[in-house]
Parts: sequence; C-alpha cells; structure tokens
Amino acid sequence: NMVSSFRVSELQVLLGFAGRNKSGRKHDLLMRALHLLKSGCSPAVQIKIRELYRRRYPRTIEGLSDLSAIKPAAFNLDSSSSPVEPDLAVAGIHPLPSTSVTPQSPSSPVSSVLLQDTKPHFEMQQPSPPIPPVHPDVQLKSLPFYDVLDVLIKPTSLVQSSIQRFQEKFFIFALTPQQVREICISRDFLPGGRRDYTVQVQLRLCLAETSCPQEDNYPNSLCIKVNGKLFPLPGYAPPPKNGIEQKRPGRPLNITSLVRLSSAVPNQISISWASEIGKNYSMSVYLVRQLTSAMLLQRLKMKGIRNPDHSRALIKEKLTADPDSEIATTSLRVSLMCPLGKMRLTIPCRAVTCTHLQCFDAALYLQMNEKKPTWICPVCDKKAAYESLILDGLFMEILNECSDVDEIKFQEDGSWCPMRPKKEAVKVSS
Repeated sequence: NMVSSFRVSELQVLLGFAGRNKSGRKHDLLMRALHLLKSGCSPAVQIKIRELYRRRYPRTIEGLSDLSAIKPAAFNLDSSSSPVEPDLAVAGIHPLPSTSVTPQSPSSPVSSVLLQDTKPHFEMQQPSPPIPPVHPDVQLKSLPFYDVLDVLIKPTSLVQSSIQRFQEKFFIFALTPQQVREICISRDFLPGGRRDYTVQVQLRLCLAETSCPQEDNYPNSLCIKVNGKLFPLPGYAPPPKNGIEQKRPGRPLNITSLVRLSSAVPNQISISWASEIGKNYSMSVYLVRQLTSAMLLQRLKMKGIRNPDHSRALIKEKLTADPDSEIATTSLRVSLMCPLGKMRLTIPCRAVTCTHLQCFDAALYLQMNEKKPTWICPVCDKKAAYESLILDGLFMEILNECSDVDEIKFQEDGSWCPMRPKKEAVKVSS
C-alpha cells in the first residue's frame, strides 16, 4: 500500500537506493518497486520505504510534528558526511550518496553510512526519549601491524534496545569506487604463504570507555553476520569455568572476505550479543593496510639509533653506590645473546619503559608479535609496546667490536670489557 501511493520522484529514489534501474514511466517504476518487495527486499530497503512514505504523509507520526526540535539533541552529525535530510536524521540514517538519493546527485564518497536499527517504530504515539550518542568519543589503541586508511563506521554504541538478554543491532556502510579498487589491487602473499588482501575491511569492538584508548574487547555470546553470512570468530573461546562462560580474547576482525567489493551495493553488518549490567560496548569499522614485521623493522630503523651515551648514563646510574646498601655493586654483567632466539643479537633493541640494560633482537621480537601480538618484554615481562622500542647504539658498538664473546661486563665509569671464559675452549668450526 505504501509503495502504491508513491509518486514518480519517490519511486525513483527507492529504486536508486536499491540499485535498480530508475528510468521509465510511472507504471514501469511501480511494477519494478513492487517486484522488489515480492522478491524479498533487505531491511534497509524496508526502512527506506517507510521513511519515504512518512515524508509523503507526515501526519502518520502523531506527537512529533516538530521533527527539527529534537534533531539537534538527538544527533551530532559530522560535517564530513553527506547533507542529511531532517527526517532521516531522526531515524539515525545517513542517506547513501553512492546510490544517488535524488536523481540529480552525482555519486560521492560515503564517510560512514549508519543504520541504528532495522525495526524503528515509526508509528510513535508520544515523543521518544532522547537518543543516546551514536558516536561516543571512544578511542581504540592503535595496532602496529595496521595503518588506518579510512573510517567506514565511527565508534558507535551497541545500545540495548529491549530488556531481553540477547540484543541485535544492524549497521550499514558503503565503499567508494576508490576504496573498492584499493582492496582489489592489494591481493598479495601474506606471512605464512596465504594469499589475501593486504588492504582490509576491519571490524573492531571494545568497551564504550572514554577515559583512555581501548583494547579490542568482545561482548559475551558475540555473533557477527556480514551481508547475512556468519563471520567465524578467531580462536577458541576458553572452556567454561564453574559453568560460567569465559570471554574470548579480543582482537580486530578482518571481514573483507564477506564484504561486497562494489560501490553500488551497501554492506550490512548484524551484531548480536548478550547484555551485561554496567558494561557497554562500541563497534567501529575501518579500511586498513596490513603491514609485515619486515616493514615495522624498517620503520624502527628509520626512527634512528639511540645515542650510546644514553646507555652509558643508565650504567653509571645503576652502578652508583647506594649509601644505604651494605653491598656496593661495582660491575654489571650483560649477555649479548637474545633471550628469545638464544642466539647472538643482531639488532639490539629494548623498550624505553624498561629499566634493564639487557637487549633483545628487534627482528625476532617483531616476528613473534606478528604471529601473536602480546608486546611483552622477553627480559622483564612488562609491556614493551612497538611505539616505545629503541635500537641501542652502545650495544651496536659492542657487537661490532667483539664478535667472539657472548657476555660483557660494564664498569662504574660506563666502560666495558668482554667476559672470556678462564680457559679458551677449543674452537670447533661450525
């Protein structure tokens, strides 16, 4: 009934939105639109029909005559997105410029096309309560192995819409022709010999906390569908403890394999989860480029080598006699072997946050974190984030100067000497 009441302009907008041909006479357009309905249209198209009908007959919403009055409070629409019509703003929908909202509009890039829910109740009897912020100021921790190229959906609250334990939310995003091209031409061999896209569509979930950058964190009983297909979550969930379901460790999700690589058709994500009291989550979608450990090592070398005097000052500080201490430390033994590979260091590295002098091998450390990103120092087991790593100039000098020892001793003045075994072992050729 709604579709039958549409004029030519509404039918054109609807068919354009669904990616169908929108030229022809009214009768042809109507037949096409009704066929679209019969063939089972997506939730996004159903919403579009309701919203066009509502704009055609605004009186069907009682008690919301002044839509513009609640718009500023409800939505903080960013200037980067397309000009939003007031009716759509209330429903929490950005129009899709890439599928031409009006017959004249040229296709333009979509910064983020958001759909808050597929079943908004348009026949509201009284003004709805204020809508919580769609884009909370949530920041996610940057991931060293990914460069963010574009934000497809900003961090968006997974808001409870009912009192049931299991909740479901729908989101929509569209790719621009340029983004589609970048993904398609990026197919390459990744570490491990797999062939995959290095430019990826990445979905991230975290706690809706604004106090500090958040790590990836999944809600309980998480289930993700992309364009109606179930996305397999990585890793196994830990076995239940005392009958209580344990949380999966959070990590970014590469959903590229289920994304429609086309700028004409929008993509839909459905997220369902079990709500927990006092815990709110946020989701966001990015276009990222995956990096390898070799690329990160190159970036680390480009940062430069830390001046040897830094380490000498640290040695003097460690060996300065403590007046309260009974035992005076006059020398400090340090190994030239990497604690990770049990081999001689080649690229001595440590985190500025660590207090020890012992280094580990940068190449090995990055390769390990490429397989399983923990970013834990192998010497002191404290956090050693990629951003805090430095290449130690003093150890570089030592490694170049003595190739036949595995251990050295630092003196109080910052000088060092090789620690050779008492008896020279018979050299066996390797």
